Amino acid sequence: MGDEFKLLTVADYARRAAATDQRKGARALAFSMLGLFGEVGSLLSEAKKKQRDAASYLGYAVAVAEEFGDVLWYLTAIAKRSRLSLADIAAAATGDGAWSPGANDALTFHSLQPKHMPMAKAPTVAFEDTLLALAGEVGTLVNDFRPGAGGKAAEQRARLIGVMRRLIQAANEAGVTLEGAAVKNLHKIYDRWPQHRAFPEPFDAEMDTEEQLPRRMTIDIYERTVGKQKFVYQRSNGAFVGDRLTDNAAEPDDYRFHDVFHYAYVAVLGWSPVIRSLLRLKRKSAPKTDEVEDGARATLIEEGVTTWLFGQAQQLEFFADVKRGGLPLDMLKHVRQFVEGYEAHACPLWLWEDAILQGYAAFRYLQKHRRGRVTIDFANRRLRIKELPL
Repeated sequence: MGDEFKLLTVADYARRAAATDQRKGARALAFSMLGLFGEVGSLLSEAKKKQRDAASYLGYAVAVAEEFGDVLWYLTAIAKRSRLSLADIAAAATGDGAWSPGANDALTFHSLQPKHMPMAKAPTVAFEDTLLALAGEVGTLVNDFRPGAGGKAAEQRARLIGVMRRLIQAANEAGVTLEGAAVKNLHKIYDRWPQHRAFPEPFDAEMDTEEQLPRRMTIDIYERTVGKQKFVYQRSNGAFVGDRLTDNAAEPDDYRFHDVFHYAYVAVLGWSPVIRSLLRLKRKSAPKTDEVEDGARATLIEEGVTTWLFGQAQQLEFFADVKRGGLPLDMLKHVRQFVEGYEAHACPLWLWEDAILQGYAAFRYLQKHRRGRVTIDFANRRLRIKELPL
């Protein structure tokens, strides 16, 4: 049997999860405690939303499985910072409670649960009761062993075992395999914060060059006043690109420079139905691709993503103080939901973040200088901007 069919051990998950833990310093344990408390609260919230919106809330099963994975991650972080093995904790939680440190590296998630567990489409009474009990266990853990509380190590270990026991019970009652939750959790983390960044192949790699997005292109973007109206113009190789632009808003907000975001998508993601349309680079030789990926609906979706992100960015000073790794995970997940069903859905979240941050860096430059020379450098997945001579 190939390695891809090996059952995931608790110890292996803990090692891989710990490698993605970016918190350091004296307050790292407090952060992990907050995270565990918050994710258990999210589990309770999912059960509540399904009760409230039984017929219309379709994302319950997926959301619950994701929350179990997040709880596991923070439980792993707390165990690590407490110098305890998650595998030892899981073994004690499923056995007679005996503590056997260092003897459980081969313990698998599969062995923690029954072989057959149908996925529950809605929270049962038993599941809800167990979630409340889990919340109580976590609340006691956080209260008694937060930094400075002075709890004893043996008592903390017992509390962690109690949390794991309730977590396994809750997963059984929800029909969620902890192995599946753990695998999805690792995938989500690496999708957002990878240990190794490998750029995916361009979507149009197999197309003729006449149907490929530009691998390198320079565009001059500048503002000019015509009459009493300010417009943004764009030129490349002496030819205008698209129409002159205004903000199309009651209150000026410089959205007239927004094409720079589409150029960032080209430079970093290798995707932009909008730019394909502007430059007449639709993939006509592949009719289905032309209709779906390069068509009007795809263009509207890209504009929708761009407009929605702009609204978020306005509240955060256009991401001026956000470094790589700092965009909210939920924001990036919403972007992916926008493009679901289209080729851009395959772009990892970290690459979306790069495209967004580079686009907004160029936008802020244009806000300040009102003109700039933008270069698409797809080979290095960079959007560059510099001064445009008068």
